[in-house]
Amino acid sequence: MNLVWPGRKVLVLENGVFAERISEMVRRAGGELRTVAFPYGTPIDPDAAGRAMREFGPEVVAVVHAETSTGVRNDVASIARHSRQAGAQLIVDTVTSLGGMPVQMDEWGAAIVYSGSQKCLGAPPGLGPISAAPSALDVRPAGMPVVSWYLDLGLIAKYVGSERLYHHTAPISMVFALREALAALREEGLPARFLRHRKASAALRAGLLSYGLRSLVADGAELPSLSVVSTPADLPEAELRGELLEEHDVEIAGGLGPWKGKAWRIGTMGEGADLAKVLRTLEAIGAVLQRRGMAVDAQEALGVAEARWRDQD
Repeated sequence: MNLVWPGRKVLVLENGVFAERISEMVRRAGGELRTVAFPYGTPIDPDAAGRAMREFGPEVVAVVHAETSTGVRNDVASIARHSRQAGAQLIVDTVTSLGGMPVQMDEWGAAIVYSGSQKCLGAPPGLGPISAAPSALDVRPAGMPVVSWYLDLGLIAKYVGSERLYHHTAPISMVFALREALAALREEGLPARFLRHRKASAALRAGLLSYGLRSLVADGAELPSLSVVSTPADLPEAELRGELLEEHDVEIAGGLGPWKGKAWRIGTMGEGADLAKVLRTLEAIGAVLQRRGMAVDAQEALGVAEARWRDQD
């Protein structure tokens, strides 16, 4: 809403539902939209993105760092090099990456990076942390206000800066909760936090693959915070997720977009990036699959997962 206005050229790099939502935001803001779409489960090709930038000449480029709908990690550093060469401002969605893997806004040269409080940061849901470069605050033409009053970064900057110009009543309890989550992150340390997320996701995927489920993410592009696998063939995946929740207190997510009914999305984020929670989840999934007639060995899956966790120490 701050970097897009009628006629401004925006390139959105899509490989999942949340990038597609960015495109919808651009349409609503009146931007001149161009999209480059890549198949679900595959990362964005930075060179293809660069070619699109040279052809289209965008003023803004938008990309999702960790695509929550597909479990794919995009190479934002390489995409950012192309956006800098194109002279475009870069917007990065880091909702499922902040706190679970490196987010390097300054190195990317991004104009705006935004995230969520509830995923790898491990705070309650409800806040959308953002960081805006100075260039993001002074770009709009004179006399063209941001169409969203509440999300006008210029007004917010005056509220939190030296002017203290009233803008809204801040959700103080949520801010304190986020502060505690960040204190816990700092105490653990970023390297240890990142390693814990990598270990948890690798252990989970190893156990899921031992059940015969198939990863839907291209090798090397998997997220440390989210695993996406195929659902068991010929079984009602929504019913299985219901049984996991009702009988085992384990909740996992279904697929989105074209993967609806065909995929399971299982997070290892924040406090969920924990071996005990991974093993409990695998054990519950094994019990549900066994009851549905699948020949799976839950103890073998747990052993595989534990071994994969230890391999990364």
